Amino acid sequence: MADRDHDIVLFGATGFTGGLTAEYLARHAPARLRWALAGRNRVKLEAVRERLAGIDPRLEAMDLIVVDATDVPALADVAARTRVVISTVGPYVQHGEPIVAACAEAGTDYVDLTGEPEFVDRMWLAHHRTAVASGARLVHSCGFDSIPHDLGAFFTVHQLPADQPITMRGVVRSNATFSGGTFHSALGAMERARQMKAAFAERRRKEDRPEGRSSRAVAGKPHRDKLLGYWLLPLPTIDPQVVQRSGAALAAYGPRFRYSHFAGTKTLRYAAGGAAGVTALAAAAQVGPVRNFLKGKVKQGEGPSESRRRASWFTVDFVAEAGGKTVHTRVSGGDPGYTETSKMLAESALCLAFDSTPETAGQVTPAVAMGDLLLERLRKAGMGFDVIDA
Repeated sequence: MADRDHDIVLFGATGFTGGLTAEYLARHAPARLRWALAGRNRVKLEAVRERLAGIDPRLEAMDLIVVDATDVPALADVAARTRVVISTVGPYVQHGEPIVAACAEAGTDYVDLTGEPEFVDRMWLAHHRTAVASGARLVHSCGFDSIPHDLGAFFTVHQLPADQPITMRGVVRSNATFSGGTFHSALGAMERARQMKAAFAERRRKEDRPEGRSSRAVAGKPHRDKLLGYWLLPLPTIDPQVVQRSGAALAAYGPRFRYSHFAGTKTLRYAAGGAAGVTALAAAAQVGPVRNFLKGKVKQGEGPSESRRRASWFTVDFVAEAGGKTVHTRVSGGDPGYTETSKMLAESALCLAFDSTPETAGQVTPAVAMGDLLLERLRKAGMGFDVIDA
């Protein structure tokens, strides 16, 4: 693919997270990077390019590609001209498939930041085999969903013996807020709970399982964690599915891998409040007028201010047991949904474009596609991957 016009095309650069990803690349990408911005509105693309030129004057003449998310022939041309596509165009279940299909056909690597399980499963069903044949790597969930959890589990299992069953829990804590796009995506996923379950079941029927090994995500129960000192609330996100799939693909996760995923709070009152809030939002998502009212209150394309992002943080603690040994690790960083997500998404694309990654193809997880190479990139970019207690 060395003769393609671009190393990376950022699709959706005019959105909130897309703009942050563009700014991260402008500040941190190597000078040899050949990249372009893509979106449906030229005026908005030009405004993003002007902002980037203020960071790096060399970007004043960077390529702009005007393309709509539904224009299949134009998307095929974009995929054929680049080595890696970054997509920030969500909600993905509504807008995401055409560019995934184009990348699978063209043998072009693809990354996004989706946290929508239905979308990921439907893309596996529709495009995994095509990507295997073309050599494309389709790597979903390269933002806060789900890199801290996927690479955190990957980092943790490497502190343990690989020939023993492993039981692991991940516990997420943060003080951050969310953007309009994230809120709309979450409501959309809750609205489509039935379709999500159907896509998951169909994929499970058709997907191969590892021989002689097993890897599962286990729904935990609310309880107090004596080791960490937090009240734990099961967290029904895409993250445990991603971790489980890495466990199925990689022998380092042992002969029997079990993972449970939680939110951690200091008091029972906060845990109960969080559970009640999620339950109420899920119920509201099923009622059209209420759902539309909530969407109208939170606009897409908007997010927390820079000062709010600077004050935000996250941690994910992992506690794993194998062969009589217990290890406690932690992944940590700043604002998870935007500052760190744009960093993780950009570094994932750069890793696929420039690093000597493992040979693989099809729809794969971040840990399978990039593993130690991406982990080291993120460490150098300021994220923490630490052993707390072994």
